[in-house]
Amino acid sequence: MAQALDETRLNEFVGKMLGDLGGAMSVPTTRIGIRLGLFDILGKGPATAAQLAAAAGGLHERYVREWCLAQAANGYIDYDPASETFAISPEQAMVFCLEDSPVFLRGAFEMIAAMHEVEARVEECFRNGSGVRWGDHAGCLFCATGAFFRPGYVNNIVPNWIPALDGVESALRKGAKVADVGCGVGFSTLLMAEAYPASSFVGYDFHEPSIEEARRHAAAHGLGDRVRFEVAKAKEIGEGGFDLITMYDCLHDMGDPAGCAAHMHKILAPGGTWMVVEPNAGNSPADNMNPVGRLFYNASTMICVPTSLDQEVGAALGAQAGEARLSEVIRSGGFDRVRRATDGPFNMVLEAR
Repeated sequence: MAQALDETRLNEFVGKMLGDLGGAMSVPTTRIGIRLGLFDILGKGPATAAQLAAAAGGLHERYVREWCLAQAANGYIDYDPASETFAISPEQAMVFCLEDSPVFLRGAFEMIAAMHEVEARVEECFRNGSGVRWGDHAGCLFCATGAFFRPGYVNNIVPNWIPALDGVESALRKGAKVADVGCGVGFSTLLMAEAYPASSFVGYDFHEPSIEEARRHAAAHGLGDRVRFEVAKAKEIGEGGFDLITMYDCLHDMGDPAGCAAHMHKILAPGGTWMVVEPNAGNSPADNMNPVGRLFYNASTMICVPTSLDQEVGAALGAQAGEARLSEVIRSGGFDRVRRATDGPFNMVLEAR
């Protein structure tokens, strides 16, 4: 028997869809505003569309006005109809203007654009079960990923995550040997190196363009004497004796996370610690039916699962694997102690010994 239509639920669902579609349509206009510096200019003070166009180097005023009205309708900037001026509030600036803000989200728009560009390739993977090699996505996905995660790392690695580990911060202050595996473009590695000058750091990633970018960042920060970056798969790192191994948001992307865990156990020094930072998630999919889970499941469909399935084994844990599954994988590598050291809205930090 056909289920009766509930008009109230229908109207609520259509309202939700209008919000979702508006958000999707905001991605290209937001990216244009970021690249043209329009958010940054508004962050310095209110302006009319004509003033904003002039301050941005002589852009066409009609386009700028329509862009401003679109962003005001998005709720991304404020509009004063009496004076026909546009402005950014302190709260909006936290998202669009302040690079070290914990909620600076410009990188998210670049990630979304990269997901759209790779749509056809991922669709084909649905048919044949293959994957998409990291770095083969259209656009600079690895750059966007680094930009997306950087604010969380700036506000958490040194202030919150490392202090939550048992005895690790004091060891780093005295001098320890650290490997940052899956380091990407090196933001996490360099943040640790700047905070703990007595320690030495090496970042590993299997994606050569990411390592090249990381080396440029290290040179710019003047940290070449204590930080080096090497191209290597996690299971093929030849060096050992590390007092601390860190992995930030990458274990679930690996094709063979269990094999990786075994190798991390092998290259740790006696008494060493493996810190695994992963997207926060409940152990049941039902626990993840929320705004954060929505973001991670969609990103996982387009990026994380295809990346893992392109590799050896292809475990495809996904970005919402949950603490229980991750702990099982870590213990399979020979670690007998795994605990959740701390967490936040977006990440959980697991400590393995």
